[in-house]
Amino acid sequence: MERARLDLLSGGFAKVSFLAPEDTKNAVADEIEALIDTRGVRRDMSFEETGGSPRRMRNVRHQDIRAHGSVIPAVYQHAHLRAALSRIADEPVLECPYEPEQYVITELRQSGDTHGWHWDDYAFAVVWVVACPPVEHGGFVQSVPRTHWNKADPQLHRQFIDRPIHSYELSAGDVYLMRTDTTLHRVYPLTQGRRLIINMGYASRADLARSISHETMDTLWDADGAQQTA
Repeated sequence: MERARLDLLSGGFAKVSFLAPEDTKNAVADEIEALIDTRGVRRDMSFEETGGSPRRMRNVRHQDIRAHGSVIPAVYQHAHLRAALSRIADEPVLECPYEPEQYVITELRQSGDTHGWHWDDYAFAVVWVVACPPVEHGGFVQSVPRTHWNKADPQLHRQFIDRPIHSYELSAGDVYLMRTDTTLHRVYPLTQGRRLIINMGYASRADLARSISHETMDTLWDADGAQQTA
């Protein structure tokens, strides 16, 4: 717990795989596999709010997970999980008030698929990795901590000049916690293999006290946005 706390504080990223037993990870993975197979939608977009960075992926949205899943909603709301996350974050980790960002399944499986450089609207994300290729085939996480998102002028490339880029190797069964509102991050584009995850978004107290717009998320999770480039 202490190592994770220090990692999150210093770099905005911490592996927290120890928070979930193997049977829970397996149950989450089984439900994700079933949902991506039956409810996955292909998306190919880019967003000016994040400097034109691309999103090339298949997704299952929150509303479909909630309607057709049971394990994932229960895990997301689990009080003991949020209590442990709060200890690592050194502040309360709260359910996200914007439901579409509470949990979303993402699959990368075509060459060039990526979740391009972006910040999240809310403070925290917990990502459960179901499948991930070896690093030589992409699919690993890169991040630039201690950055600020100006949606009107993101200055994406300036962030890379002013701060170092950190990269993290991941494997199936890993779970990581990221400070996503102040950590610019992406998934390195795939060349081979498959990356399958669920992202669970959580809020800080500060998030609940401020007005937050959802331009990128509203576009990305709109069913009409599938197969389009913004």
